[in-house]
Amino acid sequence: MGQLVRVARIQLVNAFSVLVLPLVIVASILVGNLLISMINNTEGGEGFVTGGFLSLYVIMLAVHLQTMTQMFPFALGLSVTRKAFFGATTLVVLGQAAGYGLLLTVGRFVEEATDGWGVQLTFLALPFLTHDNVLLQFLVYTVPLVTLSFLGVWFGIVFKRWGQYGAWTLGISLGVLLFGVGWIITWQDWWDAVGRFFASQPVIVLQAGYPTVLALLFAGAAYLTTRRAVP
Repeated sequence: MGQLVRVARIQLVNAFSVLVLPLVIVASILVGNLLISMINNTEGGEGFVTGGFLSLYVIMLAVHLQTMTQMFPFALGLSVTRKAFFGATTLVVLGQAAGYGLLLTVGRFVEEATDGWGVQLTFLALPFLTHDNVLLQFLVYTVPLVTLSFLGVWFGIVFKRWGQYGAWTLGISLGVLLFGVGWIITWQDWWDAVGRFFASQPVIVLQAGYPTVLALLFAGAAYLTTRRAVP
């Protein structure tokens, strides 16, 4: 564990870009939405709903893609093993996602307590994501952050191993896979059955359970690719 922590510190040498900048971007979006909501209120509107904080998930993907394209070669140049680097990356991903998830959870309850930050803005408490249970709310915010982070890690290490063509091939392959699944469902007229299946699932399973499975798949794929990647 001590070695993983030391390697994680290497990844956080540019802590502002990794940890702080995503929050700055989301805070900027929040300020912009606050201004829009204030204008909306002055014009007789009854509140403003936005999902601007979801940009954080895309940012996390980009941040950890850069982890593999920039910090991976640097760490291997310091004689860090691939296994240690991936383990440290996992620590950073989980810690960062948990920290952001906690901030989002606290922010959601503050938003509701202040009637939308005082201007009737719905920024975090989106109806389809809210839970009264604090732990469930934390999981709903946190688990997808982990999922997107490991997807970014996988894309980053594919880029390091196979270059731009490899990254494009991976992206197109995932797109073709999704299209193929959709085509098969349409061909077999399974959409009603698929809809009934997901409708029968507990909401928390859809919001955190399946994203956990995807996170494990992305992490496993990234680990296997990392073992043979060159700096």
